[in-house]
Amino acid sequence: MIKDLFTKKKKYATIPSEQNRQDVPEGIMSKCPNCKKIMYTKELIKNLRVCMNCDYHYSMTAFERVESLLDEGTFSEIDKDMISENPLGFPDYLEKLAKDREKTGLNEAVLTGEGKIDGHPVVIAIMDSTFRMASMGSAVGEKIARAVEHAMELKVPFIVFTASGGARMQEGVLSLMQMAKISAVLKKFSNEGLLYISIMTHPTTGGVTASFASVGDYNFAEPGALIGFAGRRIIEQTIREDLPEDFQTAEFLLKHGQLDSVIHRAEMRETLSNILEIHRPGGKLEC
Repeated sequence: MIKDLFTKKKKYATIPSEQNRQDVPEGIMSKCPNCKKIMYTKELIKNLRVCMNCDYHYSMTAFERVESLLDEGTFSEIDKDMISENPLGFPDYLEKLAKDREKTGLNEAVLTGEGKIDGHPVVIAIMDSTFRMASMGSAVGEKIARAVEHAMELKVPFIVFTASGGARMQEGVLSLMQMAKISAVLKKFSNEGLLYISIMTHPTTGGVTASFASVGDYNFAEPGALIGFAGRRIIEQTIREDLPEDFQTAEFLLKHGQLDSVIHRAEMRETLSNILEIHRPGGKLEC
């Protein structure tokens, strides 16, 4: 009897063979990097890529954000064919860009266009971290600047979803110039009395944080987003002090007055719709 009991336990403790593992299609399951819970990828996508157990916000592609935010069939992309060159002759740079284009379906790290949110017309720019970690090169900066100008021509609000690892080193100072260029056109946009909404997602770092991501009429972020300029280790080594555990998180920035709100992804569309309604011509508050 005792022998049978141990035999049964051994049966249930058997490690699946390599063949059985291969029978499970790749990508059918996802493991949350925060709580380690395993869930069906299909269910995760339905939940806007937010963990059903701990509310961890996964990264979204630019196309997924368009689908989750804009009225169906209203999005029209602009400057689709604009791509980066290799002004510094950086080794293998163009080849890496080509691989990212094939992988993401994007020509650059930002998707720009016009559309509607609950009937409210907007121009939107969405940075995509799956393309070169959404680093800001010349084409990214030019596309965002042109999107702002397009919103200015249409006299509609401009919304940006930021995500970035910083300026794109392969383009040197031409990449850094985009910080000033976008900020300058946003100043013109503001002088026209138009609405600019900035939503920072994980991660928003480097020159993007230090320029256009932080100067919205409304500055929002998704829960848990990493937001900052220099890295934590660099800051600690410079000031020779330990930083708080939640330093550079969206919640830390909100607590210290650098954000207006931290918004759950499931509430983002409704929040933006309400703000657009308040600021619409003839609404409760015009810019």
